[in-house]
Amino acid sequence: MRIIALLLLSMILALQYRLWMADDGMREVWRMRKEVAVQTEENSKLKERNRNLAAEVLDLKKGKAAVEERARADLGMVGANETFFQVAPTEVRNATPIPMGTASSSSSVSALMPSSPHHAVPMQAAAQ
Repeated sequence: MRIIALLLLSMILALQYRLWMADDGMREVWRMRKEVAVQTEENSKLKERNRNLAAEVLDLKKGKAAVEERARADLGMVGANETFFQVAPTEVRNATPIPMGTASSSSSVSALMPSSPHHAVPMQAAAQ
């Protein structure tokens, strides 16, 4: 009877070891659950991005305002009833102007120009 009990106990321990320590045991289940959670979160972010893109595509197909907004933002275009104002950065506005005829090379002029491009701001033209 004692031999049968020891045999059953050793079988239970062997099965428990395999359940908890083997590569296809509980450690693998926990690792897979973490991966599923990460992938689910990424999928939800991508679904939200796809919904936003689909709404933008629909708006661009049906609405004229979205096309105008894209043309202004991406291409810097100005509407027919708008006046274009270009605002120079602070360094250029406060710089001492170079008198005409004294600057023989373009390097002195380019020293006053900032490295970043100017920002264009379209504004509605006043009613005349």
